[in-house]
Amino acid sequence: MARATVELPPQARLSDGTIARIVPSAYVSGYELEVDGTPQSHVDLEDPSHLHFEYVARMGAVIDRLRMPRQPLTAVHLGAGALTLPRYIAHTRPGSRQQVIELEPALVDLVRENLPFPRDASIRTRIGDAREGLGRLPAGLVGQVDLVVSDVFAGAQTPAHLTTVEFYRAAASLLAPDGVLLVNVADGAGLHHARRQVATVEAVLENVIVLAEVQVLKGRRFGNLVVAASAAPLPIEWLPRLMAAGPHPAKVAHGDELRAFVRDAGPATDADASPSPKPAASLFER
Repeated sequence: MARATVELPPQARLSDGTIARIVPSAYVSGYELEVDGTPQSHVDLEDPSHLHFEYVARMGAVIDRLRMPRQPLTAVHLGAGALTLPRYIAHTRPGSRQQVIELEPALVDLVRENLPFPRDASIRTRIGDAREGLGRLPAGLVGQVDLVVSDVFAGAQTPAHLTTVEFYRAAASLLAPDGVLLVNVADGAGLHHARRQVATVEAVLENVIVLAEVQVLKGRRFGNLVVAASAAPLPIEWLPRLMAAGPHPAKVAHGDELRAFVRDAGPATDADASPSPKPAASLFER
């Protein structure tokens, strides 16, 4: 009697020995990219505007506020994942020019083969460390970029050298005078890392807001906080729209509330930085 053949999902071994694989989403349409069992990205090829992960949807809500609706953007993405946000921008803002820096060539190949990019999207993918890659981008981008997204994880943690004042200065040097930096920060109880990351970004860019689910922002559970920052004032009219955009229950911290959030946290530098905390494995159990 022949044994049934079990078809394995597409996968690739990364440079640190972890396995990246692409699996159908168990909850919604589309696919998820997992690295070492940690969900990294969700992509809906039929509807690139479908942002399933909460923190990605919050980033999308900020991106929707940039420039005029449908106006093309110049964007730089640090960390590729399955290119959820580059696909979103290409779909919602045709003609956008985007650069993506990703450390793992095997990951890029896996995504290209199994979750192909839109043919009309101007997305340039570069292989290398995110921080080193900033210095290898075309010189013409300096001071001209509308959006820089920092969403870099090695497994479930952001490496220490991508959490410092020196790193954020390099990223911010790309921004146009009113350009926006978006950072995905993962943290849990106490929010020590997140508070320090906000202080670090504030040391580089004066105007900062934080978007998160209410219980995450209160430090009651592990989750993702989105930091949005700019050298120019972030329009106050954004705030109710960001709240309304969700996902709910949504919270946008700014002004006095943000200062109370940071409290006595000091900026992280290359001399004293540490990676983001590693979440418990049970967090990703389905």
